[in-house]
Amino acid sequence: MKILAVDTATEACSAALYLDGEIIERFEIAPRIHTKLLLPMIDGLMAEAELKPQQLDAIAFGCGPGSFTGVRIATGVMQGIAYGADLPVAPISTLAAISQACLQKTQHDTIFTAVDARMNELYWAVYQRDAEGYAALLGKEYVQPASAVDALQQTGYGIGSGFTAYQQELTERLGTQLIDFDADYLPHSAEIALLAAVAVQRGQTVSVEQAMPVYLRDKVAKTTAEREALKTVK
Repeated sequence: MKILAVDTATEACSAALYLDGEIIERFEIAPRIHTKLLLPMIDGLMAEAELKPQQLDAIAFGCGPGSFTGVRIATGVMQGIAYGADLPVAPISTLAAISQACLQKTQHDTIFTAVDARMNELYWAVYQRDAEGYAALLGKEYVQPASAVDALQQTGYGIGSGFTAYQQELTERLGTQLIDFDADYLPHSAEIALLAAVAVQRGQTVSVEQAMPVYLRDKVAKTTAEREALKTVK
């Protein structure tokens, strides 16, 4: 099985190839220059593997949540390749990718994933290791204040930039349910490629027309002033 994966949902930019169980990746932390980096990363990977897009079995992308502009970049690249090569698509949550990295790196089975979403909110999800060792979502993914997170009566390990931006609020909210945390996690296309391979095996790919980005916010461009105005009205 051969899968190309891309992700630009955060300050990290990456691309990876899943080649029958082996993964090669290009990764760089480079805010605001994703558009300059991503296509050369893809070209380099495909040349190294001596592959053309038509030889791939699927394409995967980090579908969000994350930066509005970043998610759109990965979506646009995915659409161009998938349309051109008539490939099925595996949309992979960036929170799932981060959680998968932690499951592979640690012995923890329940992961509290929190990514700074700006505007005094974070992207939040609880993931657990399934029977095959992959990240499985418990409940839903949310965008919400740190003071509103719900650990779903689980005890787990915290990861993601949200634990830097909202450390005090999260540790107070989670209390003894939080074993410990490591904020130094960003999504990698390597984990997106791995989870995409699982999606292909499980028949969970979609057509390019159905592959949509996930923003979680109902209005991505809502300003802080608008949010404060809504609070006043309530």
